[in-house]
Formats: sequence, structure tokens, C-alpha cells
Amino acid sequence: MTATEKQHQVCEEDQLRVQMYDFLGLLLSRPPTAEVLQQTRALSGDTSELGEAINAMARIAKATKAAAVESEFTALFIGLGRGELLPYTSFYLSGFLNEKPLAMLRKDMAGLRITRAPNVFEPEDNIASLMEMMAGMILGRFGETVPLDKQTAFFNKHIGSWAPHFFDDLAGAKNSVFYASVGAAGKAFIEIEREAFRMNVA
Repeated sequence: MTATEKQHQVCEEDQLRVQMYDFLGLLLSRPPTAEVLQQTRALSGDTSELGEAINAMARIAKATKAAAVESEFTALFIGLGRGELLPYTSFYLSGFLNEKPLAMLRKDMAGLRITRAPNVFEPEDNIASLMEMMAGMILGRFGETVPLDKQTAFFNKHIGSWAPHFFDDLAGAKNSVFYASVGAAGKAFIEIEREAFRMNVA
């Protein structure tokens, strides 16, 4: 996704949310480089479900080479013709790619002044792109920071309805080793976000 140069100061809690969305978006958009894998090895979480998943991610990263994670990513998301998983809103909600959920997302993206980067060819409802969009809205990468009520509406409409199922599938995929821990962390984080947004609506 393209973004403006301007970014805004946000509270510490929102900075942590941005970091998690950005990290998931990075890991799900392409195989991690040796540098990213090294950063992952240094992660440390608390005793919460999300923290334990982050600790597992760090442990597995320490025992895994970048080339092995790249092969895993290819098997999961690219494959010969297609990968083991199809990480798109349209597929999870309709069973097909490029369906109504993608059209609805593009309409909402236009309203938020979010456009697809010229070097990105994946449909916009890819899970990695959605993670990047959430981080951008919180931090104001697409203009002003997006108010919490609009973040809530976007999340509920385009992420909360299917991302937990995707992350479950990622955690349990036959080709997942490192990415099993990514799936667990993603599921735990999305559940935290979903509950926080639910409380905001209430």
C-alpha cells in the first residue's frame, strides 16, 4: 500500500498495535530476510497467549535458517500453481477469489485514500495488505490518523470476520513450521483486537 510521508504521534498502546500489524504484514507478504529472522530471534513475550506465541516464534526462528523459511513460505502461499493456503478475504468469505468482499474493500480503501502500491500485484484483500492497512490507519500513513470508530468498522468488515480462521489454518497447515507460530501469534493478536473493538462499540 502506498502512504504519505507524514505520520502522526500516537499513544504507546497504539504504537504497539502498529508494530504487531506491521510485523505480521511483513512476515505474510514475503519470506523473511536473514535480518528479519534475526530480529525475530530476539523477540521476547510475556505469559499471555500472545506472549507465549511470540516466544515460540523466537525459539523456532533460532533453530531455522532463512532458506528453510523461504521454502516454507513458498509451499504455503505460492506452490506449483497455488500454495496450500489462499489468504484472501474473498476466498474465506465466498469460496472464490476476486468476489464481492474485494469490491467492498476497494470502495472502503478509496474512502480512506488508500491505494495499492504500483509494485504490488496481489489482490488488495490479501491478509498481509490488510495488516499493513490497519497499521497505516492507526499511524496516519494515508493522511490523518483514522478515528477508532472507523478502525472498528474497517476491522469488523474486512478482517475480524475471517482472519482468525485463516490464522488457525496457518497454524495447522502441513507445511507450517515457523509459520505455525506466526499463525498462533496472529490469531491471539486478532482476538485481542476484536475484543477491544467490541468494547469500543459497546
